Amino acid sequence: MPNDLPYHSLTNLAAHLARGDLTSVDLVQACLDRIARIDPQLHAFVDVWADSALACAQAADLEREAGMARGALHGLPIALKDLVHVAGRQTTAGSKSWLGRISDDTATVAERLLAAGMIPLGKTHMVEFAFGGWGRNEPMGAPWNPWDTAVHRVCGGSSSGSAAAVAAGLVPAAIGSDTGGSVRIPAALCGLTGLKTTYGLVSLAGVVPLSATLDSIGPLAHSVDDVALLTAAMAGADPRDPATQAAPRVDFAAALAGEPDLAGRRITCLAPESLPEGITADVLRVFDDAVAALRDLGAVVDVARFPLDFTELAARNGRIIAAEAYTVHRATIADPALPIDPWVRRRMLSGREISAADYLDELAARRRAMGGFAEWMRGRDALLTPTLPITATPLHEVDEATTPLATFTRAANYLGGCALSLPAGHARDGLPIGVQLMGAPFADATLVRLGRAFQLATDWHLRRPDLSAWENA
Repeated sequence: MPNDLPYHSLTNLAAHLARGDLTSVDLVQACLDRIARIDPQLHAFVDVWADSALACAQAADLEREAGMARGALHGLPIALKDLVHVAGRQTTAGSKSWLGRISDDTATVAERLLAAGMIPLGKTHMVEFAFGGWGRNEPMGAPWNPWDTAVHRVCGGSSSGSAAAVAAGLVPAAIGSDTGGSVRIPAALCGLTGLKTTYGLVSLAGVVPLSATLDSIGPLAHSVDDVALLTAAMAGADPRDPATQAAPRVDFAAALAGEPDLAGRRITCLAPESLPEGITADVLRVFDDAVAALRDLGAVVDVARFPLDFTELAARNGRIIAAEAYTVHRATIADPALPIDPWVRRRMLSGREISAADYLDELAARRRAMGGFAEWMRGRDALLTPTLPITATPLHEVDEATTPLATFTRAANYLGGCALSLPAGHARDGLPIGVQLMGAPFADATLVRLGRAFQLATDWHLRRPDLSAWENA
């Protein structure tokens, strides 16, 4: 068996399983072997469930032999961000103070992935309580971005371990969460595809909350096809999460059917004056290349000024997160004896200063902005932006007092939309760069169609980091 199996897409692996030239045991063992060899340096996993993963793989192979395959995801491995509860397993939510805390229930997303036949390999590291975009975690340690084996660069947060594990080929896909960019930021910094799903599409039941208003669950994988398959498996009404009850059905199967055609699709890209001063020349070059690629595919890409200010949206998004996060985690954060990351503590304690009146004013402002965004998106399929203004920063250079990585990502959460980050190029030093397609609420399938076309015409999502220094150590 090839030793790069965990790098293959879920769709490719599923085809091998269906043909019988690969078993789930082979695949899971290949993942576990790479985890054992590379994760001591990468620091992606909090817990690895080797014994249960192999047992599940054996069961999946038996089911398939008996003609009882459950679908495209049956027998494929997955990693879970360590805020997704699984009964009987530890959930730390990235906090050293929660080590040894065992869950007594299982999140709906985990239940649905298990029902689809997926095999969880374990839990991945994250920013403490998911409150941070850089990917740092002082008490628990930060995962290493695999695109530079010489310098410890950030993976982005808060789904840092999930992104590192997929980018380094330890597992073909992983689940993250996104409150202001926590799926898309790591995806862009690590050369992956990441989907921030529309709020209400995927149940949050059994997921440790950061902001009940803004949280969402989304996948990180190599391809758009893979994130669509995973989202389809997780999505749907859940009595444990009222927000899912009113959500319309999103037809991912139709979005994955046939060759995508972008003829007549209307995409608006940001006008130059809407871009921040700190954006790098490499990011601008990749963004221009993405615009050209979409036009070559037949999309109508116009340039317009976005009617809302990204900086203001990011600040307002941050205030809602702080207020709601403090409400949930105040007992832990306020205890000075607990080993809490100092910057996470500072951000959460800022929520203590937001009055009830100010919080309600923020929610009202958000509703108005959501209405304006929905109106502006009429007749448009997506807004195209860079995912991030910069590439992966060395860990020792991170300034936690700044939030440049959230420049373009927080808007989708604040405005109630969906957003897809796509690998779109590399900087001159070889670090990955992504672009973001942002859609109206529940336009997730539309973004899948656009992203699939882009990935059929480009190969950035197929690129792999050079890990020979770690593999041969």
